Amino acid sequence: MTETAWDTYATQKPQRRPVNAAGETTWFNWTQYPDHGPGAEILGTGRGSSVLEVGCGKGGNLAHVATLGARAVGVDLSPAQLRAADARWADTVELELHQADALDFLARCTDTFDAVFSVFGAVWFTDPARLLPTIRERLRPGGVLAFSQRPPVEGCYGCQASYINRSEDEDPLVVKRWDYEPPRWTQILHEHGFAEATARVLPAPPGPRKIGTLLVRASA
Repeated sequence: MTETAWDTYATQKPQRRPVNAAGETTWFNWTQYPDHGPGAEILGTGRGSSVLEVGCGKGGNLAHVATLGARAVGVDLSPAQLRAADARWADTVELELHQADALDFLARCTDTFDAVFSVFGAVWFTDPARLLPTIRERLRPGGVLAFSQRPPVEGCYGCQASYINRSEDEDPLVVKRWDYEPPRWTQILHEHGFAEATARVLPAPPGPRKIGTLLVRASA
Protein backbone atom coordinates (compact mmCIF):
# COMPACT_ATOMS: atom_id res chain seq x y z
CA MET A 1 0.00 0.00 0.00
CA THR A 2 2.69 2.50 0.94
CA GLU A 3 4.67 1.92 -2.25
CA THR A 4 1.49 2.53 -4.23
CA ALA A 5 0.85 5.70 -2.24
CA TRP A 6 4.27 7.17 -3.04
CA ASP A 7 4.07 6.15 -6.69
CA THR A 8 0.73 8.01 -6.80
CA TYR A 9 2.30 11.01 -5.11
CA ALA A 10 5.12 10.98 -7.68
CA THR A 11 2.65 11.54 -10.51
CA GLN A 12 1.17 14.57 -8.74
CA LYS A 13 4.37 16.37 -7.77
CA PRO A 14 5.56 18.94 -10.34
CA GLN A 15 8.92 18.49 -12.01
CA ARG A 16 11.88 20.37 -10.60
CA ARG A 17 12.63 23.54 -12.56
CA PRO A 18 15.55 23.41 -15.02
CA VAL A 19 17.34 26.22 -13.14
CA ASN A 20 16.79 28.20 -9.97
CA ALA A 21 16.54 31.97 -9.65
CA ALA A 22 20.32 32.26 -9.81
CA GLY A 23 20.46 30.25 -13.04
CA GLU A 24 22.03 27.22 -11.34
CA THR A 25 21.15 23.77 -12.68
CA THR A 26 21.49 22.12 -9.25
CA TRP A 27 20.71 23.59 -5.85
CA PHE A 28 19.58 22.52 -2.38
CA ASN A 29 16.22 23.52 -0.94
CA TRP A 30 15.06 22.46 2.54
CA THR A 31 11.72 24.26 2.31
CA GLN A 32 8.54 23.99 0.27
CA TYR A 33 9.26 27.40 -1.28
CA PRO A 34 11.55 27.89 -4.32
CA ASP A 35 14.89 29.59 -3.72
CA HIS A 36 14.23 30.03 -0.01
CA GLY A 37 16.17 29.16 3.11
CA PRO A 38 19.60 27.66 3.76
CA GLY A 39 21.30 25.14 1.51
CA ALA A 40 23.64 22.16 1.68
CA GLU A 41 25.91 23.94 4.18
CA ILE A 42 23.59 22.60 6.91
CA LEU A 43 25.12 19.16 6.27
CA GLY A 44 28.69 20.33 6.78
CA THR A 45 29.94 18.04 4.03
CA GLY A 46 31.80 18.43 0.76
CA ARG A 47 34.29 16.73 -1.51
CA GLY A 48 35.08 13.21 -0.34
CA SER A 49 32.14 12.99 2.05
CA SER A 50 29.60 10.18 1.99
CA VAL A 51 25.99 11.36 2.20
CA LEU A 52 22.71 9.43 2.39
CA GLU A 53 19.25 10.82 1.66
CA VAL A 54 16.33 8.80 3.04
CA GLY A 55 13.27 9.44 0.89
CA CYS A 56 15.25 10.97 -1.98
CA GLY A 57 12.28 11.26 -4.36
CA LYS A 58 13.33 12.57 -7.76
CA GLY A 59 16.82 13.34 -6.52
CA GLY A 60 17.14 17.10 -6.92
CA ASN A 61 18.78 17.78 -3.56
CA LEU A 62 20.87 14.63 -3.79
CA ALA A 63 22.15 15.66 -7.22
CA HIS A 64 23.38 18.95 -5.79
CA VAL A 65 25.25 17.09 -3.03
CA ALA A 66 26.94 15.05 -5.78
CA THR A 67 28.08 18.21 -7.59
CA LEU A 68 29.89 19.23 -4.38
CA GLY A 69 32.04 16.12 -4.70
CA ALA A 70 30.30 13.87 -2.19
CA ARG A 71 29.35 10.26 -2.69
CA ALA A 72 25.58 10.68 -3.00
CA VAL A 73 23.42 7.72 -1.94
CA GLY A 74 19.63 7.86 -2.08
CA VAL A 75 16.92 5.45 -0.98
CA ASP A 76 13.23 5.73 -1.79
CA LEU A 77 10.30 3.32 -1.62
CA SER A 78 8.75 4.52 -4.88
CA PRO A 79 10.04 3.01 -8.15
CA ALA A 80 8.37 5.86 -10.03
CA GLN A 81 10.33 8.45 -8.08
CA LEU A 82 13.62 6.64 -8.69
CA ARG A 83 12.95 6.24 -12.40
CA ALA A 84 12.37 9.98 -12.58
CA ALA A 85 15.59 10.63 -10.64
CA ASP A 86 17.60 8.41 -12.96
CA ALA A 87 16.09 9.99 -16.07
CA ARG A 88 16.77 13.52 -14.84
CA TRP A 89 20.28 13.16 -13.43
CA ALA A 90 21.97 10.22 -15.20
CA ASP A 91 23.79 12.55 -17.63
CA THR A 92 24.63 15.16 -14.99
CA VAL A 93 26.02 13.49 -11.86
CA GLU A 94 26.53 10.02 -10.43
CA LEU A 95 23.86 8.98 -7.94
CA GLU A 96 23.69 5.66 -6.12
CA LEU A 97 19.96 4.93 -5.92
CA HIS A 98 18.23 2.15 -3.99
CA GLN A 99 14.56 1.15 -4.07
CA ALA A 100 13.67 0.12 -0.53
CA ASP A 101 11.92 1.06 2.68
CA ALA A 102 14.26 3.32 4.68
CA LEU A 103 14.23 1.05 7.74
CA ASP A 104 14.93 -2.06 5.67
CA PHE A 105 17.77 -0.34 3.80
CA LEU A 106 19.43 0.94 6.96
CA ALA A 107 19.10 -2.45 8.66
CA ARG A 108 21.06 -4.22 5.94
CA CYS A 109 23.42 -1.35 5.05
CA THR A 110 27.05 -1.80 6.16
CA ASP A 111 28.32 1.61 5.02
CA THR A 112 28.72 4.60 7.27
CA PHE A 113 28.00 8.22 6.31
CA ASP A 114 29.16 11.70 7.16
CA ALA A 115 25.60 12.96 6.84
CA VAL A 116 22.08 11.62 6.52
CA PHE A 117 19.29 13.95 5.43
CA SER A 118 15.61 13.98 4.59
CA VAL A 119 13.61 16.79 2.99
CA PHE A 120 9.89 16.20 3.55
CA GLY A 121 10.91 12.56 3.28
CA ALA A 122 11.28 9.33 5.23
CA VAL A 123 12.08 10.95 8.59
CA TRP A 124 8.64 12.57 8.48
CA PHE A 125 6.88 9.34 7.56
CA THR A 126 8.64 6.79 9.80
CA ASP A 127 8.30 6.21 13.53
CA PRO A 128 11.31 8.04 15.01
CA ALA A 129 11.61 5.44 17.78
CA ARG A 130 12.48 2.92 15.06
CA LEU A 131 14.24 5.13 12.51
CA LEU A 132 16.54 7.29 14.61
CA PRO A 133 18.53 4.41 16.18
CA THR A 134 19.18 2.91 12.74
CA ILE A 135 20.38 6.26 11.38
CA ARG A 136 22.58 6.78 14.44
CA GLU A 137 24.29 3.44 13.79
CA ARG A 138 25.15 4.42 10.21
CA LEU A 139 26.58 7.85 11.04
CA ARG A 140 30.30 8.30 11.53
CA PRO A 141 31.43 10.01 14.77
CA GLY A 142 30.44 13.65 14.50
CA GLY A 143 28.24 12.93 11.49
CA VAL A 144 25.13 15.03 10.89
CA LEU A 145 21.46 14.13 10.68
CA ALA A 146 19.33 16.93 9.22
CA PHE A 147 15.72 16.90 8.10
CA SER A 148 12.89 19.23 7.23
CA GLN A 149 9.10 18.98 7.16
CA ARG A 150 6.06 21.13 7.79
CA PRO A 151 5.61 22.29 11.40
CA PRO A 152 2.90 20.48 13.37
CA VAL A 153 -0.61 21.81 13.59
CA GLU A 154 -1.12 23.12 17.12
CA GLY A 155 -2.39 20.32 19.34
CA CYS A 156 -1.77 17.59 16.73
CA TYR A 157 1.37 15.78 17.81
CA GLY A 158 2.79 12.30 17.37
CA CYS A 159 1.51 9.94 14.71
CA GLN A 160 -0.91 11.63 12.28
CA ALA A 161 -2.60 10.63 9.03
CA SER A 162 -1.78 12.08 5.61
CA TYR A 163 -4.02 11.51 2.61
CA ILE A 164 -2.87 11.16 -0.98
CA ASN A 165 -5.74 11.76 -3.36
CA ARG A 166 -6.44 9.56 -6.36
CA SER A 167 -9.27 9.79 -8.89
CA GLU A 168 -12.76 10.93 -7.92
CA ASP A 169 -13.90 7.29 -8.01
CA GLU A 170 -11.24 6.04 -5.57
CA ASP A 171 -10.68 6.58 -1.89
CA PRO A 172 -7.48 8.46 -1.02
CA LEU A 173 -4.45 6.48 0.07
CA VAL A 174 -3.33 6.94 3.67
CA VAL A 175 0.22 7.23 5.00
CA LYS A 176 1.34 7.99 8.53
CA ARG A 177 3.55 10.91 9.55
CA TRP A 178 5.10 12.02 12.85
CA ASP A 179 4.68 15.64 13.95
CA TYR A 180 6.31 17.28 16.96
CA GLU A 181 7.11 20.79 18.10
CA PRO A 182 10.80 21.83 17.95
CA PRO A 183 11.60 21.29 21.66
CA ARG A 184 10.14 17.78 21.52
CA TRP A 185 12.25 16.92 18.45
CA THR A 186 15.44 17.93 20.24
CA GLN A 187 14.39 15.85 23.25
CA ILE A 188 13.67 12.81 21.06
CA LEU A 189 17.05 13.13 19.34
CA HIS A 190 18.88 13.34 22.66
CA GLU A 191 16.98 10.28 23.88
CA HIS A 192 18.37 8.35 20.91
CA GLY A 193 21.99 9.35 21.47
CA PHE A 194 22.31 12.41 19.25
CA ALA A 195 24.16 15.52 20.40
CA GLU A 196 23.91 19.24 19.67
CA ALA A 197 20.33 18.87 18.48
CA THR A 198 18.60 22.02 17.26
CA ALA A 199 15.14 22.51 15.79
CA ARG A 200 13.63 25.71 14.45
CA VAL A 201 10.85 26.88 12.19
CA LEU A 202 12.02 28.86 9.16
CA PRO A 203 9.40 31.52 8.37
CA ALA A 204 7.76 31.46 4.97
CA PRO A 205 9.08 34.04 2.48
CA PRO A 206 7.06 37.21 1.89
CA GLY A 207 3.81 36.44 0.10
CA PRO A 208 0.35 35.01 0.69
CA ARG A 209 1.50 31.67 2.18
CA LYS A 210 2.33 31.70 5.87
CA ILE A 211 3.30 28.13 6.85
CA GLY A 212 6.99 27.87 7.64
CA THR A 213 9.35 24.90 7.52
CA LEU A 214 10.61 22.89 10.47
CA LEU A 215 14.37 22.31 10.13
CA VAL A 216 16.10 19.93 12.55
CA ARG A 217 19.83 19.17 12.85
CA ALA A 218 21.80 16.95 15.20
CA SER A 219 25.21 15.29 15.34
CA ALA A 220 26.22 11.74 16.21
